[in-house]
Amino acid sequence: MSDAAQKRTPLYDEHVRLGAKMIPFGDWIMPVQYSGIIGEHQAVRKNVGVFDISHMGQLVATGSAAGSWLNEMLTNNIDKLEVGTGQYTFLLNEQGGIIDDLIVYRTGSEEFLLVVNASRADEDFAWLKKHLGENAELENRSEDYGGVAIQGPHVVDLFHALLGANVDLPERNHIVDRNLDRMHISIARTGYTGEDGVEVFFQAKDAAAFWNLVLEKGQELGIKACGLGARDTLRLEMCYPLNGSDLSPEHNPIEAGLGFFVDLTKPKFIGREVLAKAKESGTANRLVAFRMKSKGPPPRPHYAVWREGAPIGEVTSGTLSPSLNEGIGMAYVASAQAKTGTELEIEIRGQKFPAVIEKKPLYKKS
Repeated sequence: MSDAAQKRTPLYDEHVRLGAKMIPFGDWIMPVQYSGIIGEHQAVRKNVGVFDISHMGQLVATGSAAGSWLNEMLTNNIDKLEVGTGQYTFLLNEQGGIIDDLIVYRTGSEEFLLVVNASRADEDFAWLKKHLGENAELENRSEDYGGVAIQGPHVVDLFHALLGANVDLPERNHIVDRNLDRMHISIARTGYTGEDGVEVFFQAKDAAAFWNLVLEKGQELGIKACGLGARDTLRLEMCYPLNGSDLSPEHNPIEAGLGFFVDLTKPKFIGREVLAKAKESGTANRLVAFRMKSKGPPPRPHYAVWREGAPIGEVTSGTLSPSLNEGIGMAYVASAQAKTGTELEIEIRGQKFPAVIEKKPLYKKS
């Protein structure tokens, strides 16, 4: 393995101890699975699962003008955030292309926590630093933090077992600070699976203690440690985009169908003009969700998408869905062909297999 893939999270030893299969993921070495992707996926859908997200980046913006500066850097509206709340948003280049998708929390009247994608943390930091406004400061605190995502229908029961029956979890998109066994933790009611859940951040030195406490308290609830494999199948069933696959500097949020997280009433942010034009005039391509119509090999990224004998796009994400037991994926296709119900073909190893564009999300809770 190359040195480039040698970054380890503070939970690396715990993963090895649990027998996880470790793989390079960007600059990191991460668990792809422990007991098996399908079992881990079903644990999250039916019980509760815990994922290491310590590789995610944490940037902290402070200062009297931090909020107004971030509002010119990000697509969503920072002014709507009260202290203790967060929002999903995008960091764009001048062409409106997506550098990163992230969550920003207002943790104080003049303090913001940006949770960014692992592979983009250094790039995001450099871009933001380059555009830093007056009376705003930015720190890269990624190495100070560990983090886990705890997701599934039993997440509330688990936190009552951890914190006490009288301690409520924060509401959706809210963040609160708590103390647990002399550990200071920040609990955010967010997630990437379509289930109820939280993302919890703590000092890197507390990572193993918190992880093991969660696994111990969650045992009666059917908890499983989960890897990147289940994280991918869960998010794809919900049509949540993955940076570097479905989102990239070559595509903007309007093309990706994520205009809801772009506030064009703001007078100024990087990429605004391009997005305003895209909203008004439409885009050449759209990111659609599709389902395979026949049993066969699952779709994978970069497979060609065909319609009536002509190529119309490319798969960005694809997998076999454990919940639906069929091949699913997302693809950028020509906007004229992007309607729900449109019949497609996905080229897999030289053969074409039928598929159909579906409404997002592909998985709906019964």
